Amino acid sequence: MTQTLTLSQLTKTYDGVTALRDVSLSLASGERVALLGHNGAGKSTMMKIILGLIPYDGGNVVVTGAAPGSAEARRRVAYLPENVAFHPALTGLEQIRHYLRLRGQDAGAAMGLLERVGLAHAATRRIGTYSKGMRQRVGLAQALIGHPALLVLDEPTSGLDPVSRRDFYALLDGLAAEGASILLSSHALTEVEARTDRIVILSKGVMVAEGRLSDLRRGAALPVAMQITARPGQGDALARALPGAVAQGDTLHLACDQDAKLPTLARISGLGDLVADLEVLPPSLEDIYSHFSRRDGQ
Repeated sequence: MTQTLTLSQLTKTYDGVTALRDVSLSLASGERVALLGHNGAGKSTMMKIILGLIPYDGGNVVVTGAAPGSAEARRRVAYLPENVAFHPALTGLEQIRHYLRLRGQDAGAAMGLLERVGLAHAATRRIGTYSKGMRQRVGLAQALIGHPALLVLDEPTSGLDPVSRRDFYALLDGLAAEGASILLSSHALTEVEARTDRIVILSKGVMVAEGRLSDLRRGAALPVAMQITARPGQGDALARALPGAVAQGDTLHLACDQDAKLPTLARISGLGDLVADLEVLPPSLEDIYSHFSRRDGQ
């Protein structure tokens, strides 16, 4: 697969304070990668370097086969900030036409872009009347100009309602299916848990974890939780059969190590008519994020 972004031992300091230290990361076409970290972890610094807005001190950065900030990289990279700003007196259609002309492209493509982000119905309304979610859609329409190979998105769903968030991620899924790479910074961990291919966790400028969610779960080795529901009248018998479980009515809560998950499931399955239902709850992304952040000494 084509590599759209490669960071090799990237380092950046501000007045002697290290913002990024030896960060290495690559994105292939069609990949959706979530960038997680506390405030000050280095996410914004990394994005600014990728966009060519600030220099870096060490390592190497290649963006769509070119140097960050070069004409080739700018042509093929799009950016959507957390809080987009547009002229309130312009309509959505006028704003996108303006950006198309700035990029030297046909202004007639504006309506098609607005349709793609679900704003055709409000194309002739002034942006000053738009909700935040609608303004974010204008920003995404602007970002889609020129069919970018890499999209850098900074908290793109901040302030959006649940339906708008769902629609936004559905659009990102479509872009990834067409081959665009997506680097997404977010604090909404439950969102990115199911809508990204890989996860990167930064802490104090260091990449403390990287990989698929399943890889991070194995690396964190956090306990697996299970909820076992007893059949009517079998709660006491089930509790006696699972002495390590905590009972709440007819539901028992049990935790075990990752390596013990399958033996524990086999043990519960062997209880037969005592069990009405079983739910396995693997560590969430929030649990994993907290684990790796604390491991780095936060």
